[in-house]
Amino acid sequence: MRKLQVDILGLSTSPHTNGAYALILYEVEGKRKLPIIIGGFEAQAIALKLENIKPPRPFTHDLFKNIADAFHLHVNEIIIDELHNETFYAKVICEVNGEVHEIDARPSDAIAIAVRFNAPLFVTEEIMDEAGIKEEQKEEGEEEAVPEAEEIVIPAVSPDTLLNELQLSLNQAVSNENYEEAAKLRDEISRMKKGS
Repeated sequence: MRKLQVDILGLSTSPHTNGAYALILYEVEGKRKLPIIIGGFEAQAIALKLENIKPPRPFTHDLFKNIADAFHLHVNEIIIDELHNETFYAKVICEVNGEVHEIDARPSDAIAIAVRFNAPLFVTEEIMDEAGIKEEQKEEGEEEAVPEAEEIVIPAVSPDTLLNELQLSLNQAVSNENYEEAAKLRDEISRMKKGS
């Protein structure tokens, strides 16, 4: 299994799914991009960390980082290694006391953890071949566009915007009868309102 290093190019709202975002990864030493559809909560968790916005109370991924630090657990890397029925699967490769563990995760959660640990992101070549999008070829003489930090567009998230996004996700979870997710969103909204 050959793995390719990727980085985050940006997040954008997905026109195809309500309340979801497209997380765009780009091949560090290549020309392909990999879009992954993720939920609003996970998108906000990634965006907040990339924008260095600290929420009033730790989100789930921040809590994981705090626990990992307390127990000297280090996240070595994240690898997106499977794709079945348009669903991506990832592994968090971590190490504690010299022992390496592979932990199954959703890519959105794994990436939210990776940005907190500054861990490298990888995608298998098979997945990039299957789901990656190749950049358009440039005409002869044109310069090739290379993703740079200035090109990464991740909207700054104000607390009001985050609350609105969470409220929309809560309404959608209730209408879909996903009460477990609705309860988590409700609790997060309550924590944010108390902290402001």
